[in-house]
Amino acid sequence: MPTYRYITRDQEGTSVTGKMAADNESMIIAELRKRNLIIINIEEEKSSASKSTTPKTLKGKRVKSEDIVVFTRQFATMVDAGIPILQALEALGEQTINPTFKRAIGGIREDIQLGTSLSDAFARHPKIFDQLYVNMLRVGEAGGILTVILDRVGTYLEKSEKLKQKIQAAMIYPAVVVSMAMLITTVLIIKVVPTFATIYDSLGQKLPLMTQMLINFSKFMQQQFLVFFGTIVVIVVGFIRYRRTEKGRLYTDALALRLPIFGDLVCKVSVSRFSRTFATLSQSGVAILETLDIVGKTCGNRVIELLVDEIKTSVREGESIAVPLSKSKAFPPMVTRMIAIGEKSGQMEKMLSKVAEFYDEQVDTAVEGLTKLIEPLIIAFLGIVVGFIVVALFMPILNLASVIK
Repeated sequence: MPTYRYITRDQEGTSVTGKMAADNESMIIAELRKRNLIIINIEEEKSSASKSTTPKTLKGKRVKSEDIVVFTRQFATMVDAGIPILQALEALGEQTINPTFKRAIGGIREDIQLGTSLSDAFARHPKIFDQLYVNMLRVGEAGGILTVILDRVGTYLEKSEKLKQKIQAAMIYPAVVVSMAMLITTVLIIKVVPTFATIYDSLGQKLPLMTQMLINFSKFMQQQFLVFFGTIVVIVVGFIRYRRTEKGRLYTDALALRLPIFGDLVCKVSVSRFSRTFATLSQSGVAILETLDIVGKTCGNRVIELLVDEIKTSVREGESIAVPLSKSKAFPPMVTRMIAIGEKSGQMEKMLSKVAEFYDEQVDTAVEGLTKLIEPLIIAFLGIVVGFIVVALFMPILNLASVIK
């Protein structure tokens, strides 16, 4: 009968190793699961764990959030089925296509094999697994509920990804249409207008104001195209650099909340992220101050992040969460009241989950309304621009025809 050496962790997160004789590995897994131990690795005693040569550098292709969602779901399923963590990571690494993600999984497996805890191994790859992910794993290890936590993380990531995709879908259509319109307009001004300008110059006729303005702009674009294009690039780069500063981010995020059409959508997205992240971390048992620290960074808006800092200060001084929320105009009154009720009734997680679900539906409605509103605006804009060019080009011809008559 072969002897197997196992590495596990108990519900308090303490490493437990030992040896056990059994007919096969499945019997070892069943016995360890009866003892409520988290299985890290199982191998026959005669085989020695070969050290991984996985490189630690993770420069390369960016890991998509969809890949992380799939990885988390599959990891939770394999752990729940009793597959040892090292074997699960090995299988997931083999089926991963993204080379950066594959190296990260290999690095995690190597660190665990050398005695590092699961959460600490994941924490060494912050560009892939954020603070929320790592803290949830840490809670799962400490409480012996790793499968439950992984499933909860997967659900959270799936809903966050759906929210992000909805926003992107709403923005892609107008961005593509406007880009195509700008390209067509540029070609008309640089290539088509000069042809008409040559014809009009040969006629020697005084041109209407609209036509003269269009021809002058066309000449400017031909002569100073690089200057014009360079100016736009400088403005865009300058805005991006300004946005990365503390003052710039605060100003632009505050402005985004006050925009007439997009402001309401930005507010609803931020409230949805705040509520869902807060509820997920609270349900998992993460400490309240640590939860607030993570929640602030995941809202995606600096104004909301500063508000969360005020909440942290309020909680640290023994006050409620609803007090600083009620003083701020960033959160709707309904959200503040539901959080206040949740604090008094001890059902904060339930209330936050309801708020998140409600605002997810609100985001869906807002995105659909925004798409329906943007489409006619874009058509009207294109009609005005193209109409102006056409009228300006053909007005001298119509004037000439009337003179001939």
